[in-house]
Amino acid sequence: MNAVLVIAGYGLREALRRRVFGVVIVLTSAFLFLFWLGTRFLFHHLSGVQPPQGIDARTLVGATVLGLAMFATMFLGVVLAIFLTLGVVRGDAERGLLQPLVVRPVGRTTVLVARFLGAGAVCVPYVLSVYAASVVITRSNGSWTPDRVVTPGLELAAGVLVIAAISLFGSVFLTTIANGIAIFMVFGAGLVAGLLGQIGDALNSHTLERTATIIAWAAPFEALYQDALHGITADSSGLTRFALSLGPFGGAHVGGLLLPVWAAAFLLLALGAAAASFLRTDL
Repeated sequence: MNAVLVIAGYGLREALRRRVFGVVIVLTSAFLFLFWLGTRFLFHHLSGVQPPQGIDARTLVGATVLGLAMFATMFLGVVLAIFLTLGVVRGDAERGLLQPLVVRPVGRTTVLVARFLGAGAVCVPYVLSVYAASVVITRSNGSWTPDRVVTPGLELAAGVLVIAAISLFGSVFLTTIANGIAIFMVFGAGLVAGLLGQIGDALNSHTLERTATIIAWAAPFEALYQDALHGITADSSGLTRFALSLGPFGGAHVGGLLLPVWAAAFLLLALGAAAASFLRTDL
């Protein structure tokens, strides 16, 4: 256990030395300020908006802007997770930092687990904090609160952990830059799949919906994100629900009870595959 804590601390100190946290803090501060400014302006002028009868304008605006904030929160969390994990194996090995750590009794599996826990210890509180700040800002500026508050935040954090596990797996085979590019492309592909699913739903294209669902569940960070979006308007109905389903940050698709089980299984499979591959890798 001491070895895990030491290696996790080493990874965090290395990220601090490279000013990763400084970049994330600047980006987060800029986002939260712009989000506060935007929601304040939108809700201030909401009284002059006359939506079609049956649509709750406050819910429509609140869910859309909070959905946008959730996208930004997950994106920033993914950036942090990738920066903390993209060079764990190949990157550190090329710099000569890894070889002294993987000698017995520490071992390679311990290094991977420690670096994953270290990344999770940073990313999960970060995502939950930014999500909570977004909810508070939406509530204070618009007097609107999502139907589900806790579960969507936890799903965003879980989605970021899935990305961290994929990045760890990629670091066994790819160099630092190549792995970073690959993981961002995987993340982008998942987001595109989610948008295609919404388009398929609007066009009543079952083939497009089915394809998007398969892609989203193949690496379940997108399915978790979609379920989180659904959670903030879970109790909406009628024309408001229909209007939300047309937008990229509202409505979305419910994941069901199987989603958290599959997400946990995927994490274990990804970490297990990374450990097994690392054990066979020549340093």
